[in-house]
Amino acid sequence: MSKATFDPKTYNLSGNEAFASVLDKHLSRRGLIKGGLGVAGLSLLSGFGLTGCSDDDKSSAVRGTLGSSSETLGFNSIPGSKTDAVVVPEGYNARVLAPWGTPLNNTAQAFKADGTNSASDQENAVGMHHDGMHFFPIDGSSTDGLLVINHEYIDANALHPDGPTIDPVTELRTSAEEIRKEINAHGVCVVRVQLVNGEWQVVENDPLNRRFTHATEMDIAGPLRNSPVLQTRYSPAGDVTRGTSNNCGNGATPWGTYLTCEENWPGYFMNSASSRPADQDRLGLPDDGTRYGWHHLAGDPSEVDQEFARFDNTPTGASALEDYRNEANGFGYTVEIDPYNPTAKAVKRTALGRFRQESRSFGPLVEGEPVVSYAGHDAQFEYIYKFVSDALWTAADANPADRLATGAKYMDAGTLYVARFNADGTGDWLPLTLDSVTTDGQTLGSLFATQADIILNTPGAADAVGATPMDRPEWVAVDPINGTVYFTLTNNTDREEPNSPNPRIQNEFGHIVRWNEDGVDRFNWDIFIFGSPADGDADTNRSGLTDANQFASPDGLIFDPRGIMWIQTDNGADAVTEETNDQMLAVIPSKLRDGNNDQRVVDSSNQSEVRRFFVGPNGCEVTGLAYTPDYTTFFVNIQHPGNWPFSDNAAEVTPEGVTVRPRAATVVVRRNDGGPIGV
Repeated sequence: MSKATFDPKTYNLSGNEAFASVLDKHLSRRGLIKGGLGVAGLSLLSGFGLTGCSDDDKSSAVRGTLGSSSETLGFNSIPGSKTDAVVVPEGYNARVLAPWGTPLNNTAQAFKADGTNSASDQENAVGMHHDGMHFFPIDGSSTDGLLVINHEYIDANALHPDGPTIDPVTELRTSAEEIRKEINAHGVCVVRVQLVNGEWQVVENDPLNRRFTHATEMDIAGPLRNSPVLQTRYSPAGDVTRGTSNNCGNGATPWGTYLTCEENWPGYFMNSASSRPADQDRLGLPDDGTRYGWHHLAGDPSEVDQEFARFDNTPTGASALEDYRNEANGFGYTVEIDPYNPTAKAVKRTALGRFRQESRSFGPLVEGEPVVSYAGHDAQFEYIYKFVSDALWTAADANPADRLATGAKYMDAGTLYVARFNADGTGDWLPLTLDSVTTDGQTLGSLFATQADIILNTPGAADAVGATPMDRPEWVAVDPINGTVYFTLTNNTDREEPNSPNPRIQNEFGHIVRWNEDGVDRFNWDIFIFGSPADGDADTNRSGLTDANQFASPDGLIFDPRGIMWIQTDNGADAVTEETNDQMLAVIPSKLRDGNNDQRVVDSSNQSEVRRFFVGPNGCEVTGLAYTPDYTTFFVNIQHPGNWPFSDNAAEVTPEGVTVRPRAATVVVRRNDGGPIGV
């Protein structure tokens, strides 16, 4: 998530026990350092699943038989960097691919460095501020495929020649063309790329190239389809909505589709009514204006189908069929896209929950068992969720004739759970269903009339059942070797007391929590690694990090199929930003073992296994990772760089005194000898 769209307000007023408090109790039970988990204490938690946390623990974490990766990292940790350039290890190279404004077809003109491309150009070109991403090979190829890229938000000053046009008296937006260009710079792009003579390039005008913007019509699926709360003047049946916004993290399904997650979407809408639906207050819909002022042009003579009016959700008509009071109800979901079908509509899978979604990852697939996926709500003191499908996995669905129909099978019906972390190192998955018991002894059915109402206000339902507030859950990744689940908790500087999964007051550096499932409704957890500056004290640098791997604010988190975990940062802590720009590190968690073959956390004795692989240019966030099937090409996204790229060579420093219009871009990383990345 970009800091530019972060909403620091706390909307969770439930009073549920926070993760930091849980950890404090957990440590007290074990006689460790009360109120904190010191470096020495970490070794006692190394038997994964925290099976060493309770003397009477009877969990089924299968500590000693979890598999290990056969790979070994084959590069040395690189130094931090503070330049307008990308840095990669010796023996690697980095090239720029598909920067913002790259035409996808002949309709779009080439990118203009003065910012004068039109809204139509932008509708047919790569969007702004790249984020989550996945590579879909063509016929299994490692030299030909589709990159699907999220475009999280916009920088209006870079998008337009001189920034947005605003009336100096009214302070309102005045240009419909500019707003359409901004709407078109959001969303997702599908772009075909090929390796030609050793260089990756965009295949212009390929029939599979495609844009999904904040105006593209999309289907609603699951419990909220045809619900009265989805009815609008544009969609009387409540079965479609227009656009997807603030697309941050992502996922890929086992059946070959792309998932894009809608994160800080509330800021695009507003409702100034004195009485508002509970979900709008709980999710943070503004009451006094929208992020970019798109609603200012409502009623403009050029407006089509209330394209600007829809962002003001204040009721004005006699019913929802006459206004856009329900427009925001079509946002906050995981959206499924079939990249191989250029005519298929994107589908919003409402059964997976509605919140500020960051990314989504699937658990191990087992024939005849449900399909499980995880996602988090990226805001302070928010929750972690799990969805378990009603349908049971069939291996033949890995290569279906209709990929979106398969998505409906596994993502439109099932049970949504929210996580509660306990002080003994165990956790509970609490179902969000009408018969679920609330903390005051009632049921969710006494608070919500239907399952659709629960979905509409997912965090409100999670409040009621007693879920654990976390330190901004961001990306989730599942180890392909052993099924262990990892979650980045990026930071929370508003925390006033610790709890178990969030043990640090004023947590500005963040950490990564992990767990193993113990049946459908239980899990066992520990903290894998703490972010910290190298010179942090014992309470801060709990993982023993050094200059070679210090980091803060873990954000992007991706496992490749070899079991290598890649950690990307969105640094907000001065103690680390003074030393290095945002970065990507690598570690193989399944290989960190003790004498009993139990998985270990990162501490001072093994921290050298965490290695810095990639550093981005000044001002950027490093986010999104994709790779070819043979691992010889990695694609990494650079979002909101300050003064980059200067050339197609991503590692070339922008010369001092030279100013370029900054362009988010994908960086292609390859080994000079053509071998697999990272080993």
